[in-house]
Amino acid sequence: MAVPVAFFAVFFAWPVVSIVERGLRTDDGAWRFGRFGETLSRPEILDVLWFTLWQALASTALTLLIALPGAYVFARLDFPGKGVLRAVVTVPFVMPTVMVGTAFLALVGRGGLLDELWGVRLDTTVWAILLAHVFFNYAVVVRTVGGLWAQLDPRQEEAARVLGASRWTAWRTVTLPALTPAVAAAALMVFLFTAGSFAVVQILGGPAYSTLETEIYRQTVDRFDLTTAAVLTLVQFVAVGAILAVHARTVRRRESALKLVAPEQTAHRPRGAGQWTLFGAVLLSVALLILLPLGVLVERSFATSDGYGLTYYRALRSVDPSGTFLVPLADTIGNSLRYALVATALALGIGGLAAAALTRRAGRLVRGFDALLMLPLGVSAVTVGFGFLITLDEPPLDLRASWILVPLAQALVGVPFVVRTMLPVLRAVDERLREAAAVLGASPLRAWREVDLPLVRRALLIAAGFAFAVSLGEFGATVFIARPDNPTLPVAVARLLGRPGELNYGQAMALSTILMVVCAVSLLLLERLRTDRTSGEF
Repeated sequence: MAVPVAFFAVFFAWPVVSIVERGLRTDDGAWRFGRFGETLSRPEILDVLWFTLWQALASTALTLLIALPGAYVFARLDFPGKGVLRAVVTVPFVMPTVMVGTAFLALVGRGGLLDELWGVRLDTTVWAILLAHVFFNYAVVVRTVGGLWAQLDPRQEEAARVLGASRWTAWRTVTLPALTPAVAAAALMVFLFTAGSFAVVQILGGPAYSTLETEIYRQTVDRFDLTTAAVLTLVQFVAVGAILAVHARTVRRRESALKLVAPEQTAHRPRGAGQWTLFGAVLLSVALLILLPLGVLVERSFATSDGYGLTYYRALRSVDPSGTFLVPLADTIGNSLRYALVATALALGIGGLAAAALTRRAGRLVRGFDALLMLPLGVSAVTVGFGFLITLDEPPLDLRASWILVPLAQALVGVPFVVRTMLPVLRAVDERLREAAAVLGASPLRAWREVDLPLVRRALLIAAGFAFAVSLGEFGATVFIARPDNPTLPVAVARLLGRPGELNYGQAMALSTILMVVCAVSLLLLERLRTDRTSGEF
């Protein structure tokens, strides 16, 4: 636990506490706790809190409803192009939330595809926000739940069927309890992401809707009211901490040792009308909710006033004459990849140590540590980004001019995904296997290498994919700390969208398309590597 605790203390707790302290303390050092009641009693703040809560609950429920059938299809069914499709459904998760909102605006907004074809507009409605959240979080459920589902031994459910249980009863009493920790982990991540939604709400909801994240940004950047921002940040802390405590307590009661097998032993071609119908429904939902917005995005990157062409892509190679970017926009691709690779390595090392520590179940201290690891997903990225600027600017940690600052911020978001992906599988490993290895003379390190690692290697690769994805698309904190001479793709896209003109918009679409392709290729390679290395190991 020592390394993860030190990492979070220095690069998360310290920056956030510094921001809160500046907002709630006067120049003479007195605390202004009376601002809590004053801020939280304001009608506009109460409206923000209520909307944040109910839209996050609705987004989580809708995502689970649509994505759980997809998790089953990817886990239990085998079909041509499965690896490609798995990579495609993960692409939205790495896209900057700015581009998620923009892609849906091009689809459901004024002059969008639905408006042109049928006169239907969903922008400035909550439905556009909910659908965009499903688009963004679909992969969280498919990979987190599907990763464990693919390794559950189907013979346990078949045994229940032999003993007289119906298909539904066997699934409900055997498979569902085993999947509960993974489903709860996926629901938790989706809820935290949607509760902190910023760009999607701002672009699709307009001024009528505001979440805690958008309100903290407005109070910090537009009004420079650090007191109100600090109060709202602490509200986030309390709410997220309570949710994580309930989650940890609930899941712990339902954990059990599971019999895990190789995914290749559980997948099969669709059989029967029911499976073919489910397979078709999942493909249709993926086509409408994921492929269609991505297709609109690609189309806009080629569409110019003179017809379709590569004008916007060629413009990426030139230096911005306004001076906003000190390097050609094409260089942001290499910057993003380098940052993401370093952040992934950091997230795997820190998250792997944390997940291993959490499997030991060493009382309340470890349970509190589990909750701490998830806090970056529920705390405003604006707060973290500003905190980096005011705390990491003097010895012994003067990092504001260092390139490592960006991967550190990205790793903060990647670690929770590594932990939540690996933990259900690590806790499902039968302790008797480790004990047997110890009896045969294996050291703890060798027992871990021979017993745990083969079983969790699949989860480790999935975790690496998630960490790389979220690092590649992280925007909230990176926008404050990325330097003009080393911008990332999401930062460049956001700044281009904030500038008027057809060329800027087209370049933003082109960069987003490149980001989408890079992510799809990277995830496809990961799928191939994962399949090659997990074959025959179990």
